[in-house]
Amino acid sequence: MNKSNDHGLWTIPNLLTMLRIVLIPVFVVVFYLPFEWARIACTVVFALAGFTDWLDGYLARRWQQSSPLGAFLDPVADKLMVAVALILLIEADPTPILALPCAIIIGREITISALREWMAEIGSRAQVAVSIIGKLKTAMQMAAIGFLIFKEDIWGIPVTIIGYVLLYVAAILTLWSMVVYLRAAWPTLSGQHNENKERGNEK
Repeated sequence: MNKSNDHGLWTIPNLLTMLRIVLIPVFVVVFYLPFEWARIACTVVFALAGFTDWLDGYLARRWQQSSPLGAFLDPVADKLMVAVALILLIEADPTPILALPCAIIIGREITISALREWMAEIGSRAQVAVSIIGKLKTAMQMAAIGFLIFKEDIWGIPVTIIGYVLLYVAAILTLWSMVVYLRAAWPTLSGQHNENKERGNEK
């Protein structure tokens, strides 16, 4: 969502993004409900949030309703939902095998968010734009979290094991995408970009 428009703040894409943020406390409450159907309901809430993530971007592009507010809120909503879900999963099952990929994913998000903020301040935000690897990572971690929330096997299919496998794949892609972002930003981080610019000016 980069292109601004004259449609105002209350466009459908922006409202869908805001809905995703509103769903976060709903997700937390449902997660702790002492009922057998709570896991299914929690999975549905998380899936709904994931669907709105795709839908708001699609509608913003199709209707040309991208906006600065949407560009800001969309990644914030995504990261908040994922971080909250991972924390709740760790709280429910505090084991190293789950904590490790969760720590990698959350740590990466903090690192890249800080990197993008700093790059934006110096006018080099485009160097750390979302990559294909980043999008694949997001898809993997959303599927993994959904499986781990649901937890129960379906027709003999080991849902929890699949969730763990996908979560580790997402963690690997997370590290990979972080390296890609850092490599793209490294000339600026190391000062090489300024040195090359100064040499170009001298010529």
